[in-house]
Amino acid sequence: MHKLIALLALVISLTMVKGEELPSAKEILGQVRLQQAQQQLDLQGQLRSEATVIPFRITQTGPVIRYTFANPPEVVQLRLGEEGSRLDLVLLNSTKKFSASRLDEKIGGTAVTYGDLALKFLYWPNPQVIGADTLRTRNCWKLRLTAPSKDAQYATVLLWVDKESGALMRMEGYNQKSQLVKRFEVISAQKIDGRWFLKQMRIEELEAGTDKVRSRTYLEIKK
Repeated sequence: MHKLIALLALVISLTMVKGEELPSAKEILGQVRLQQAQQQLDLQGQLRSEATVIPFRITQTGPVIRYTFANPPEVVQLRLGEEGSRLDLVLLNSTKKFSASRLDEKIGGTAVTYGDLALKFLYWPNPQVIGADTLRTRNCWKLRLTAPSKDAQYATVLLWVDKESGALMRMEGYNQKSQLVKRFEVISAQKIDGRWFLKQMRIEELEAGTDKVRSRTYLEIKK
């Protein structure tokens, strides 16, 4: 009898968090994609890693986001669709699909890769809500996403999604051995024209199987 009660308590704890019924993971990711695709912006930013600074301009019109890098000159475009995302290289009068062989390439030697810009994990099938958490005073849902193939940059991704806004607050990428290899985390936000935008995000590369940070990059957006 006691074992049955304990089992029932465990089941309830997995479906309820602090009195809240867990929403569908697909609904949460749908909110994230909607939040990402609704922005209109034209801002300056930079990737900063120790002495390396890579300036860029970020422009967005709905689901189309462009990153314009000056050194070397390159324009990368991300299009967020209902079923998936597409990363393109913008040429003079056209665009072409970004080469898969370059997705693991680091941008200017920072911890950020071109594959990180593509946000492919937002479309992985069979996502799971595994609980709730608080990050920097924000109440978040915590999700586990599993890559549909071994060709993906990460085998598993853990996401922290702001319950109120649908904003991504933290992302952790794990390899095939379930070892943490990269962490993205929002450090601060800023209000521009009455709307909240990212101000600084920290990206850390970790030595697989340890807690040692191999490199640290900051993505910073300026008013």
